[in-house]
Amino acid sequence: MNPEATALDRPAHLPPPAVPGAMHDLHVDGVRFVLYAREKQPVGPPVLLVHSINAAASAYEIRPIYEGLQGRSVYTVDLPGYGRADRPDRVYRPPLMVAAIHAAVDWIRARHEGAPVDALALSLSSEFLARAATQRPDAFRTLALVSPTGLDGRRGGDGETLAKPTLRAIVSCSWWGGGLFRGLTRPGVIRYFLRKTWGRKRIDEGLHEYCVATTRVPGAEHAPFCFLSGELFSADASRVYEALVLPVWSTYGVRGDFADYGSSESLNAMDHWHMQRFDTGALPHFEVPDEFLASYERFLGEQGR
Repeated sequence: MNPEATALDRPAHLPPPAVPGAMHDLHVDGVRFVLYAREKQPVGPPVLLVHSINAAASAYEIRPIYEGLQGRSVYTVDLPGYGRADRPDRVYRPPLMVAAIHAAVDWIRARHEGAPVDALALSLSSEFLARAATQRPDAFRTLALVSPTGLDGRRGGDGETLAKPTLRAIVSCSWWGGGLFRGLTRPGVIRYFLRKTWGRKRIDEGLHEYCVATTRVPGAEHAPFCFLSGELFSADASRVYEALVLPVWSTYGVRGDFADYGSSESLNAMDHWHMQRFDTGALPHFEVPDEFLASYERFLGEQGR
């Protein structure tokens, strides 16, 4: 199978593109996923942005960063099982997502004479990006982790994931799994969870609308059911973060239900880790985009060109 192909028009059941720019199809482990490209005559290394993992994830989650970074070629993805990517009925685990990041990085570096990339990931995908960087540190120049999971000090084990196969079998049962997913992704329920993410009632309405649209794609439940049953959470996340040797910019908000960073102090004590707090929820780039982008670009500039 050709690992790269121009993304042609897809069936009407797919959501519209999450961000502007050219789209390209990449493949990993037999699954097609989508890479978006906003290419410019660059003044700095290319940037890859990776959305989070949840019931309604897509590249729209990092749209303010994708559109706001200036003077760089910027890329983002719809990971396998999400957005405009294929959504086969299979088990989704960290190695698949890590492989997708590697495939995207290889594609980008081929366009930029092999230059290492600056990469940013949101929430649970921070674990995938960190693992990718420990496997191939030469492929990355810097990492940015926005509201990363796995910093609560409780995941330094040796197991592969926090999977509960029995739970996945229950929630994905064909008798009621579809109905369960439809219930979890009703517009009002999605709004409820976004408000928990923001830590307030006011949310981004464009993101809400896109979340609803992306959960209506056939097969949209498969990756989220793996997420709900722990298949996509790494049991050794804390140790993966500790193994990073690249410059890391890690940000977090203080509102909402996603603000447990109990083990971050030990990481912040390392010279190559730079922690920054925003007075926001878990998506500071939506709430304070100018401040967020200025801080990120300052971090990138401090690492040299």
